[in-house]
Amino acid sequence: MNTLNKRKKIGLALGGGAARGIAHVGVLRILAKEKIPIDVIAGTSAGAIVGAAYAHHQDTDRITDDALLANWKSMVNFVDPALPKSGFIKGKKILDLIKGFIGGDIDFKDLKIPFSCVATDIDTGEEIILDSGPVCEALRASISIPGIFSVAKHQERYLVDGGLTTPVPVQVARNMGADFVIAVNVNPDVKARIGKVFKQRIDAHKEPSLIQVMTQSFYITSYAVGKHALDSADVVIEPDLAQFGAADFAKAPELIERGLEAAQKAIPEIRKKLEA
Repeated sequence: MNTLNKRKKIGLALGGGAARGIAHVGVLRILAKEKIPIDVIAGTSAGAIVGAAYAHHQDTDRITDDALLANWKSMVNFVDPALPKSGFIKGKKILDLIKGFIGGDIDFKDLKIPFSCVATDIDTGEEIILDSGPVCEALRASISIPGIFSVAKHQERYLVDGGLTTPVPVQVARNMGADFVIAVNVNPDVKARIGKVFKQRIDAHKEPSLIQVMTQSFYITSYAVGKHALDSADVVIEPDLAQFGAADFAKAPELIERGLEAAQKAIPEIRKKLEA
């Protein structure tokens, strides 16, 4: 691998998916265990948070411990309701949660691995790459699901979740210099999710809630855009997450396990293509 690493710069593209993004932790554990070197990381939304944490301290045990503590009880403490303006949640308290997860109020230049995250300009629809300044503020923008979180202001732009434009930032990783990109998609097939997560409500012909409509609309769009982006990756890792919802933070152990399983299955393909 040392010889291969000299001629192939490996990039990791981690996609969004709210609680399902915890599966990225399992993927990182396997890549580290198998000594697959990661030279650059690009992340969107939940993938950006996990990616930033790894880029900062490269400690998968610490990331795992932090992820296992995530549940609704602890999450509620970081929700600051807002009168509906641009979103139901202000997001200021979420910054504290992010700081705790990635290891402090750090700057991009402090990271051990080059890292970028993606947000979307809500006015122009542009993909916005964030790779300088305070990391936590960039992550706050990248996770801002439209309508749920208030928009994040950054350099006179109003930003929302990067999943609208770049659900899995494969090209971002390439633009950072990666010759070989491993993409991780945690946003499962929409029809599969409907069949498992929402089956009880659908069978009962019960109308979805406002939050369900907003989040499901967002993920339908993200899935369609993301599948196209995955075509340009060298290896795609897709954990089986159809039975998990966007709010299943309490199921962190199972989510991490699904990430572990999918990444382990992908190792032979990664090695084969690196050697090609």
